[in-house]
Amino acid sequence: MDPTILAEVTDDGVTAAGKAIALGVGAGLGSIGAGIGIGFIFGKEIESVARQPELKSELQSIRWLGFALTEAVAFYTFIFALIAFFL
Repeated sequence: MDPTILAEVTDDGVTAAGKAIALGVGAGLGSIGAGIGIGFIFGKEIESVARQPELKSELQSIRWLGFALTEAVAFYTFIFALIAFFL
């Protein structure tokens, strides 16, 4: 091997780089989507309580359910990105 070559392009290197990009894009988009979803959930819940304060306890339980489901989607996207990276 020529010592002046700093990096050698191989199929394995390209595949590893593609997997790393898939991990970053998958986890990043999943996190952005979850952040937007959680922002909508809490913003709409604040609006709802401001309009009808007597429904605060009922709206709070619905808010936590929406929060949990949104976070679950974020975890799923991260897991799928890890699967794409390691397989």
